[in-house]
Amino acid sequence: MAESRQNPLQADVAVIGGGVIGLGIAHEVRRQGRSVVLIDPTPAVGATFAAAGMLAPVSELHYQEEDLLELMLESSQLWPAFVRSVHGSESAAGYRTTSTIAVGADAADRRALADLRTVQQAAGLRVEPLSLREAREREPLLSPGISCAFDIPADHQVDPRRLARCLLDGLSAHGPSDATWVSGAEDGFALPFQASRLLWDGERVCGVQLDSGAGRVVWASETVLACGLDAARIGGLPEGLNLPLRPVYGDILRLRVPQHLQPLLTSTIRGMVRGVPVYIVPRDDGTVVIGATQREDGLSASSNAVSAGGVYQLLRDAQVLVPAVAELELLEATARARPGTPDNAPLLGRVTGPGGTIDGLVIATGFFRHGVLLTPVAAKIVGGLISGPADPRWSIFRPDRFTATQDHLLQPAIKDTP
Repeated sequence: MAESRQNPLQADVAVIGGGVIGLGIAHEVRRQGRSVVLIDPTPAVGATFAAAGMLAPVSELHYQEEDLLELMLESSQLWPAFVRSVHGSESAAGYRTTSTIAVGADAADRRALADLRTVQQAAGLRVEPLSLREAREREPLLSPGISCAFDIPADHQVDPRRLARCLLDGLSAHGPSDATWVSGAEDGFALPFQASRLLWDGERVCGVQLDSGAGRVVWASETVLACGLDAARIGGLPEGLNLPLRPVYGDILRLRVPQHLQPLLTSTIRGMVRGVPVYIVPRDDGTVVIGATQREDGLSASSNAVSAGGVYQLLRDAQVLVPAVAELELLEATARARPGTPDNAPLLGRVTGPGGTIDGLVIATGFFRHGVLLTPVAAKIVGGLISGPADPRWSIFRPDRFTATQDHLLQPAIKDTP
């Protein structure tokens, strides 16, 4: 692996970022028969590593975020086919179609969930009330003191860590004789380096400079910027392009359920406790995931530090809903930053410059708390952009929507010659 600018790597598509979004896009590109390189020194150790993996378009409908609903529902419908297409099996990826139960702790929580149900039903979503007896028949370890319960059959889950492993294994499943193999990349696709800057050929992006200490370069027909918060820091972005990404941290816990309490739950529990959300997600391996706080305090800015207050809050509120949580073994407390945007919607698509759409560049970042859920639709949208024209339904999420409207501001930053 001694390529340099004089002997660069070449691929049809370069994907910068190995989180679940980047992995999903690389997977789709490979399914199209194209060669792809995945540029990331440590794939799937950022927000993907911490994510609970709830596929919850109904539960995740928030006030004033209705524009996201169509995108979330589209992705939810794509999930069964997407997970069947990955290496391994649905069970290997931890994909489960058991429904979600939303519960409230007190009368105020009951009113809040009932109000949210009104919004959900107005959007055509199915949320069915459960009597407390019905809820505890389905989940016997729910507290007898909960105030309400609602069944949400369309909200499912996947294990993001296992899914990432399946996607990486699938990308590795080819050989040097295959057209998809990229000579000089590990396993014909992986480049364990940071991307330094985009490279330009006139008015189009033509590849990536790697921060490898050896001037390494990848020439690519298409470059996909899917590296979360780092997307705004990549050199060579179109001049004037504003990618307003902010880190929103979440603390999340993983606990082992002792044998005498298994299964603790069969459904995901999304609760409201004194107005604060908490969720408990059961896994096939006898563990549960409890999350997730949401904070922008800068505590984890350099070290992914876990908030002591966040851990206390999660355990306290989870025990209100499922008292047996107190008997579980705490395995892990994790914090990661999710890339938020001003409207909490992704930056997804191509960028428009003074001469029209800038060729060779697709941006896919800013997925905030929806990254796992939106992976199939992001992969489909990016795959479609690479293959042909954009789907106008998703233009509302274009990545330059926060950029000043003067077209002359968006100019190529650097010009290189392949």
